[in-house]
Amino acid sequence: MKKILVSQPKPSSEKSPYYDIASRFGVEMVFRPFIKVEGLTAKEFRQQKVNILDYTAIVFTSRHAIDHFFTLAKDLRVTIPEDMKYFCVTETIALYIQKYVQYRKRKVFFGETGKFIDLMPTMVKHKQEKYLIPMSDVHNNSVAELLDSKKLHHQECVMYRTVSNDFTPEEIATFDYDMLVFFSPSGIESLLKNFPDFNQGKIAIATFGPATAKAVKDAGLRLDLEAPNEKYPSMTGALQHYLLEQED
Repeated sequence: MKKILVSQPKPSSEKSPYYDIASRFGVEMVFRPFIKVEGLTAKEFRQQKVNILDYTAIVFTSRHAIDHFFTLAKDLRVTIPEDMKYFCVTETIALYIQKYVQYRKRKVFFGETGKFIDLMPTMVKHKQEKYLIPMSDVHNNSVAELLDSKKLHHQECVMYRTVSNDFTPEEIATFDYDMLVFFSPSGIESLLKNFPDFNQGKIAIATFGPATAKAVKDAGLRLDLEAPNEKYPSMTGALQHYLLEQED
């Protein structure tokens, strides 16, 4: 095992566990996302017939959602009111709002765990709000059903989408990895789009999350490492254990 492709952006910190693995096992870690997120155009958004100013609170589940919400608002020439409230699934996402608006605790709320359900008690306390939830084109109805169960006034809308991050001819010509690490079914779709004649051979495939693992199997590919598992909740932990086994 000499070269591993991790389908995520390069870590911002040199302290990333991936670099520890690279050093310990003498492998080259290449970070290259197979997918990218792009925003809807103003014209595409208008087709949903959603008026942002009809709502008094925005619910953010990711930093992507924040970026594309404020970009769309600008493109639509919508001035976001000073008293707009923001509800975020984590404090990290809440703090990211500062990139666009002045952060005031009285109008920014966040959950503790990153799970949407744990944001619900705070939202229920503000039952009078009209909630708008920017989402990706790939989503299920779980959020809408949860809000319905609490009898909250809400509207989901698509503001961004996940697309294949296509490989250049040069990248395709030098595709010589011993392992590919995926974190979403979209990554598998992108692999097959970029390499329609992909022959796995000895290339190991690692996945994070049950949906990604299923996508590998559905594509008729061999799954060599699945995380999280009972022993290793993180991809880096599972990967390190896998590489140790390869040494034996």
